[in-house]
Amino acid sequence: MKVNLSDGEWKLMKLLWEDSPRTIAQLVDALANDTGWKKNAVFVMLRRLEAKGAVAVDASGRSQLYSPLVRREDATLEETESFLDRVWDGSVSLLITSLAGQKRLSDEDIAVLKKLVDDAERGQEK
Repeated sequence: MKVNLSDGEWKLMKLLWEDSPRTIAQLVDALANDTGWKKNAVFVMLRRLEAKGAVAVDASGRSQLYSPLVRREDATLEETESFLDRVWDGSVSLLITSLAGQKRLSDEDIAVLKKLVDDAERGQEK
C-alpha cells in the first residue's frame, strides 16, 4: 500500500510501530518533549493517517486505540524510492557519489556497500 507521510506523520507512525495500540493521550505524552503538540494537533494528524489508510482506530472501548496498518519496512522503502526519484532521478550511484564526495561514509558504511556490491555481483552471475 502506497502512503505518502509528512514529517509529523512519520513521528506518529514511528511511535505506533514501536508500541501499539496507543491512545491519543499516550501519543501526546510521548511527543510532548519533542514537538509540544497538543491533543488537537495529534488528533488531526491521526485522522489524516486514518484517511490515508495508514492507521486503524478501535473505538470499541472507553478510549480510541490507534494501530498502524502500514508496515514500517513498506513505508521506509516507499519513502526511499520517492526521495531517490525526486532528488537523484532514481540513480543510486549519484546518491552514493554525493555522499562519498561529502565524506559522509563511515568505515562501516563502506563495508556494507562493498558487501552489497559483492552480493549483487554474485546474484547476477547465477
